Amino acid sequence: MVLDATKLFVCNCEKTMALDPSRLGSAYGEVSSHHHLCRSEMGVIETAFATKTPICIACTQERPLFEEIAAEAGHRALSFVNIREMAGWTADKTSTTPKMAALLAAAKLPATPARLRSIESDGLCLVIGKGQSAFDTALRLNRTLSVTLLLTGIDDLVLPSELPFPVFAGRVASAGGSLGAFHLVVDGYAAMLPSSRARPEFAMARDGASTSCSVIFDMSGDPALFTRAHGRDGYFRTDPGNPVAVLEAVLEASDYAGSFEKPIYVTYDASICAHERSRKTGCTKCIDQCPAGAITGQGDIIVVDPGICGGCGNCAAHCPTGAVAYAYPTRTDQISRVQTLSRTFLAAGGQAPVLLLHDAGHGTPLIGAMARFGRGLPARVIPLEMHATSGVGHDLMAAALAAGFRQIVVLGDPHKTEEFGAVAEESQLMETLLAGFGHKTGRVVTLLEADPDQVEAALYALPELPEVSRAAPIPLGGKREVTRAALGVLAAAGKPVSSLVPLSGSAPYGTVLVDTAACTLCMACVSSCPADALRDTPETTQLRFVEAACVQCGICAATCPESAITLQPRYNLANNVMQPQTLHEDEPACCTSCGKAFAAAGMLRAVERRLQGNWMFDTDERRALIHMCEDCRLESLSRDGADPFAIAHPRRTRTTDDYLEAGRRGLTIDDFLNED
Repeated sequence: MVLDATKLFVCNCEKTMALDPSRLGSAYGEVSSHHHLCRSEMGVIETAFATKTPICIACTQERPLFEEIAAEAGHRALSFVNIREMAGWTADKTSTTPKMAALLAAAKLPATPARLRSIESDGLCLVIGKGQSAFDTALRLNRTLSVTLLLTGIDDLVLPSELPFPVFAGRVASAGGSLGAFHLVVDGYAAMLPSSRARPEFAMARDGASTSCSVIFDMSGDPALFTRAHGRDGYFRTDPGNPVAVLEAVLEASDYAGSFEKPIYVTYDASICAHERSRKTGCTKCIDQCPAGAITGQGDIIVVDPGICGGCGNCAAHCPTGAVAYAYPTRTDQISRVQTLSRTFLAAGGQAPVLLLHDAGHGTPLIGAMARFGRGLPARVIPLEMHATSGVGHDLMAAALAAGFRQIVVLGDPHKTEEFGAVAEESQLMETLLAGFGHKTGRVVTLLEADPDQVEAALYALPELPEVSRAAPIPLGGKREVTRAALGVLAAAGKPVSSLVPLSGSAPYGTVLVDTAACTLCMACVSSCPADALRDTPETTQLRFVEAACVQCGICAATCPESAITLQPRYNLANNVMQPQTLHEDEPACCTSCGKAFAAAGMLRAVERRLQGNWMFDTDERRALIHMCEDCRLESLSRDGADPFAIAHPRRTRTTDDYLEAGRRGLTIDDFLNED
């Protein structure tokens, strides 16, 4: 489908790759093919920039040059796609045209822009380190930032005759916040004396000093101040023994003064969150899986700090309800892109496609190195760049396999292994479901590798697995609806051994088992269920359950006063999984006075058991109140002239005089007060 009149420019880069322009432009209005577009054929692109036609150039190496020429011509509708390193430069003799067509078609898809958060940094920078190296680094940063130096050791420091910034001694005890709003507590905090001569001398140290700053430059060599330190905006941590790394960090940190815009990577819908209800904690997956510590629980909801969030996506990948959803890009946009890649590749004659998910900072350079110095990507391996591959959930995996991909490879940085816990669990869940549906497993591969040769070898060694399906459903609805639609396609394409697929304890699908002998139908579980999976019925005493809605959060089991509920993780393929099913029912208890049904019989039996021996119900008349509705109960209590709404006399306040008088008379304080 032609989305607009965009003109596509492709170039075989001085005949270093094979191009078939006639098969590349199905998503574009016009295709212009060249072999030296950025040099000898530059006039062609300059002529195109003189028009208002949207232009796409299938080259990213010369992007700065093309953008400069476009800016001079006043042309603004310009986009780029890399088909050289990602497809054309390969030793694979299989045609790369299907992959190029897929990459170009996916690039045409519109994307919902992420919301942005404005951040203000006043340039206040705290440099933490030892000795002369820390002082020299602070001098460099002080050219563009307002620096304060916190020395964790004086070592070889020689003081200059002019001190351009304040110097303190101390050690950071705790730190929080992010760019523009860091807050720290420093122990051993002491200001340097201006009379320091041969070596720095400091005033009396004190612990617990609080300070704040916009930027932290940590070259102390101590453990990082934050979890996932590499993703904390405004926090620069470098090895003091590596001068090159220190200089690179200085160059980057020097620009961190002024106004910035940061994407809000995730959205949150509290109405479907299963974190907590009725002070009973249920799901904590997002909190447990956040390596940056950006998510905290606050009662029934969770709170995501957008300043700390680095966009790893673990929370969204593991959230069972979709309450936390990734927005960079949105789930719908990402799945649509994956489906377009597969559909276009297969339609162009490609065979056995493999989806390679990679990020820009780690994966793209590896692919470039493979293309320039190795065999490049196999022709059937289709790359898709993401902000972070640690946020891949089984919803995206299921959608990709249902769209025609044979395998999914998640490429990640081995130095960030702590971020891939969610991917490991989501991959295991996907493989378990595939096995239960009767498909060959080994479909999801996580590759944490920094050596391009190893990545290349692993990709070429991938087996050619049988196809699962091509019937990709349109990604409509929330996370569970989209995922269930994809899983339904996968199940229909397989041969499930049973309609019930057993899953592990952390799976977000399953049923609840009710001990009917213990259940009193008090319906505490119904009122606490955040997913509306457990339901009551207004006219009858029945406990109903919709398995498709259950996220296995466990709040119902924690809330049940009779401990009558247990969880059973599974995936149910039955047609009635979305229909309410009765888990337990009982005869209604009718009021002995008016005959109105007002409770479940089992609940009244449980109340009677609990009240046995209680002095307030030691007569037949009192016990009879249990079997009355609320109206008749009040009427019975007031029949003898007693006021059921009367408030008991408040307890008298005990004073010193009371204790003295009771002691003088040889009475206990309670006996003395009860005399009145």
